[in-house]
Amino acid sequence: MGKTLFDKVWDMHAVRELPSGQTQLFIGLHLLHEVTSPQAFQMLREKGLKCAYPHRTFATVDHIVPTECQDRPFADDLAEEMMQAIENNTKEFDVKFFNFATGQQGVIHVIAPELGLTQPGMTVACGDSHTATHGAFGAISFGVGTTQIRDILATQTMAFNRLKVRRIQVNGQLQKGVYAKDVILHIIRKLGVNGGLGFAYEFGGDVIDRMSMEERLTICNMAIEGGARVGYINPDKTTVEYLRNKPYAPKGKDFDKASEWWLSLASDQDAVYADEVSFDGSGIEPAVAWGINPAQTVGVSESLPQPEEAPEESKAILNEAYQYTSYEPGKPVTNIPVDVAFIGSCTNGRLSDLRDAAQVVKGRKKAKSVKAIVVPGSQQVLREAEKEGLHNIFMEAGFEWRKAGCSMCLAMNPDKLSGRQISASSSNRNFIGRQGSPVGRTMLMSAAMVAAAAIEGHVTDVRKFVD
Repeated sequence: MGKTLFDKVWDMHAVRELPSGQTQLFIGLHLLHEVTSPQAFQMLREKGLKCAYPHRTFATVDHIVPTECQDRPFADDLAEEMMQAIENNTKEFDVKFFNFATGQQGVIHVIAPELGLTQPGMTVACGDSHTATHGAFGAISFGVGTTQIRDILATQTMAFNRLKVRRIQVNGQLQKGVYAKDVILHIIRKLGVNGGLGFAYEFGGDVIDRMSMEERLTICNMAIEGGARVGYINPDKTTVEYLRNKPYAPKGKDFDKASEWWLSLASDQDAVYADEVSFDGSGIEPAVAWGINPAQTVGVSESLPQPEEAPEESKAILNEAYQYTSYEPGKPVTNIPVDVAFIGSCTNGRLSDLRDAAQVVKGRKKAKSVKAIVVPGSQQVLREAEKEGLHNIFMEAGFEWRKAGCSMCLAMNPDKLSGRQISASSSNRNFIGRQGSPVGRTMLMSAAMVAAAAIEGHVTDVRKFVD
């Protein structure tokens, strides 16, 4: 009987089975940022422990950094305190820290792939729920809590429950104007925000196979929004070519040897899955997550759902969404106005996302009623985008061009919604209060769809801009 990639990687990293039934799992790559790590480092100090394998841990600063002026000290005292903490902690425990001066700072789930830190066959852990992103390389990656960060720093291992594997296939051909973000929102809409509980999602099929690595990163990034702790894609030639010449990837003959091994990790043809689901990519249209979780999604040509027509188990959360948003059931989603447009985040803050949005924006102006900001996912993305002149396209259209950071995704920085503002956002969560205002409203969509909404001043079908 064949094995899935998940089982191959899991078995290679299993140290032992614990009495609890969990597996003590060796972590090949440990990623840190400034929000969830300070307490873990303090726990090490209190126990007199060192970082066991500091060369396997890498840190950056992303959540709290301002994206306009990054002069030190930061205007926000708490942000400055957290910045100083990660500077001191990484120095004391000999951990590599990608700060502003390195030119490699950025959102942790953007910089690790672009530096070649994330590679097929790894186990990857980070104190951030969207660590599933790195599964795009054929890695088993997941978010952890502060206590688990401490365990990994001290032992390079942690306890974890083995997951079942669900194969999700997306076949056919996507329409023009339909992006990876639309695909994953469609999957979450159909399977639900709890559909992946206890599962690792293996994404595949024609549509996934044709995607670039950056598109695959978007898919895996939001696996957690469907309840799956892990989401991954089998490594192939696209994976190998992306990693070629990356700073932390193997070089020369070592790269050739590694590539051969990476490709061997793909799930076997006769692998057995706990469940299999298929979707027709040609039936997916630009998506808008309008409510208070990513499953509350409609296609851009659709109207908002009627609560009385919803499945019984969905009615309560649907009514809560309408109570919070004040939107009217049955109205076309394109009727919803937009106050703020945010392009960025670990979901859609990469170069290809900015290119897609710039294609929509070029030669146009944003609506006067909309505040629009573009936040590159890393300093490297920023440099490459400026080299291509993308920043000029956005600024000429009235968008603000910012420095790298998480920005308005979680809003642990000055970039926040105000009052009842409605945001068109290329980020990953539309929870209540997610973007900094306890009454603000967030709609998730692709970077290109956000750009279209900024231009029109309301939710708009991006296909009319790209046909």
